Amino acid sequence: MYDVDSLYAKLKELQEPKGLYFNRDEELVRDLLNSLLINKDRYGYMACPCRLASGIYEMDKDIICPCSYAWPDIQEYGSCYCGLYVSPEWNEGTIPHVHVPERRPPEKLLAALGAGG
Repeated sequence: MYDVDSLYAKLKELQEPKGLYFNRDEELVRDLLNSLLINKDRYGYMACPCRLASGIYEMDKDIICPCSYAWPDIQEYGSCYCGLYVSPEWNEGTIPHVHVPERRPPEKLLAALGAGG
């Protein structure tokens, strides 16, 4: 089982080679990682803490961190929706920090609500 420190180290090792970098705001990152661990205990998988999970793996596959929307968000805005992963340019402050709109289709949210998420 992971704690926040070991999860941080493991995800950094796994994701940085793929171009996914943690936000320079370490407090935010640690809060989000803790929430991922809570979701892992709750659902059995690390659903994005900024989105409503249904608790049904098949319905939530798109929001398992890093979610299906992280890459398009980072490519367009420099940050994923929750701000856990960012581009180097975002961390360096060479691109604007703007609100990242929700890409998850509304029907997925409605399905999660209907499943008791």
